[in-house]
Formats: sequence, C-alpha cells, structure tokens
Amino acid sequence: MKVVIVRVGMKTFTEYTDIPFNTVTKNDSNLANTVKKTIQTGKVGQKTTVTDVVYEDGNEVSRTVVSETIVRKPVNAIVSQGTLATAPKIIALKSTESVITVSRGGDPLPYTKIINSKATAYASLNGATAYTASGKKAVRNPNGYSTIAVDPKVIPLGSKLFIEGYGLAYAADTGSAIKGNIIDVFFNTLAEARGWGVRYVNVYVLK
Repeated sequence: MKVVIVRVGMKTFTEYTDIPFNTVTKNDSNLANTVKKTIQTGKVGQKTTVTDVVYEDGNEVSRTVVSETIVRKPVNAIVSQGTLATAPKIIALKSTESVITVSRGGDPLPYTKIINSKATAYASLNGATAYTASGKKAVRNPNGYSTIAVDPKVIPLGSKLFIEGYGLAYAADTGSAIKGNIIDVFFNTLAEARGWGVRYVNVYVLK
C-alpha cells in the first residue's frame, strides 16, 4: 500500500479596497451658465474583505470570502452648474447704438457694434499667473470684466465688450494666432478652457 501525505493549511487575509465617490451636479438658476462651482469635495470610501485561502502542499486550492465590511462610506462630490443664460437681449434701438441687458435683472448697456467671432480659449498653467500683452494680469471674473485677446485691427485694445456665453470682457491681450474675427477668452483653469472649446459667438462692442 502506498500512502500519500497531503499537507493542508489555511491562511486568512484582510484586504483594504477603496470605494470611489460619485459626482452629483445640481443646476443653479442664479449662476451664469459659464460658471461651475464645487459645493462639496468628494471623498473616497474604504471597505475590508476577509478571505480564507486553503493550501495543499503549498498550492492554493480554494478561496472563500468570509466577510466584507464598509469601514468608511464614500462622500459624493457636489457641483453647482449655472443655468442662467448670459446672451444679451435687445431692449431698445437707436439710430447710432443699441441697448442690451446682459443677464436677468442686469443693467442695460449700450453697444455700437456686433462682431460675429470665432472664440477660442486659454488658461494659466499649474496655477501660474498669466499676463496679457498690455502688461495687465489675465483675469477671469464671471461677475465683472474678464481679460481676452483680440486682433487690434478689428477690436482696439482697451475696448469693453460683452461676449455671448462668457460675459463682460476687456480687450487687453493679443496673439500671433488671433487674426481677423477671432478672440481668445481667458479662464482660470485648463479644464474650464477645454470645456469652452471653440465656438462662434456674437461680440458686442460696448459704448
């Protein structure tokens, strides 16, 4: 008779696994549709998994999950997305100028010209401060004037503007690629610039 001895062993392992969080977007009719704000930062959760592993002669032959326990629940990220349209509405018309309101409840602004333009976007990199060709600090201010790049032959530097979907702007910068009816709008982050992409908009030259 041949006797075969099989050495059987068992080990218990505890594994820690991250639980990803979800991002919830909430519309806010009080914010311009170009504005997105983080209301709550998301946090990754964690769970533990306890597993029994059986070995025969050092080789794994079975694996059984004994328990799974949520140590920390994930916290959803909450983002507020503005839905307020910023495209102007003509409320009066005169011989040499028109008047617009820039948003719901906004003050009327006179303009002298409308230029249909190709609008690209740029941003400062890695939080660095960007400066315009005129020496001014590049600024994105959804509640005020933002700095943009223009072709001075089309829009003189220093002009105050209103740009559909972007808001009030100040012509303070130029660029080698900004020729003709092209503008380059500034954003604080690369993600915002990518979100804008390239689009055609009406540019109102304010009086």
